[in-house]
Amino acid sequence: MTQRHAGFFLVALLASCPLPAAPPQYLNSPRAAGSLPFSEAVRVGDLLFLSGQIGVRPGTLSLVPGGLKAETAQMMDNIKATLADAGLGLDDLVKCTVMLADMAEWPAFNEVYRGYFPHHFPARSAFGATGLALGARVEMECIAATRRPD
Repeated sequence: MTQRHAGFFLVALLASCPLPAAPPQYLNSPRAAGSLPFSEAVRVGDLLFLSGQIGVRPGTLSLVPGGLKAETAQMMDNIKATLADAGLGLDDLVKCTVMLADMAEWPAFNEVYRGYFPHHFPARSAFGATGLALGARVEMECIAATRRPD
């Protein structure tokens, strides 16, 4: 393919991609702690992008006590609340990315995580990370679909 044809192909591809009908909506709730430099969620078209959540008590920067399982449950409750603010639920999640401070805790994480999804699981990826915010054991970011096909 020549450079001219490649340029034409790229323009044609971009022209065929639908643009969102409205500008992004940046969503934050009163539960958010302080003035951290991110939005809890951003709606773009039919997708809702959730920032990474950790197991903090709502409205604070304090992790719940009890280790990974307690942090995972609080994190999932925080995600659930952010989704509810947007009129959505856990069943609307289509992709989650999990970061664990110790991959050896993967089975314990899954034990709690699976209890939040009675119908189906979103696509998911995970990796081990060092230095999660506030010394958290787990963090998860998600994408939700805001409109279901008819």
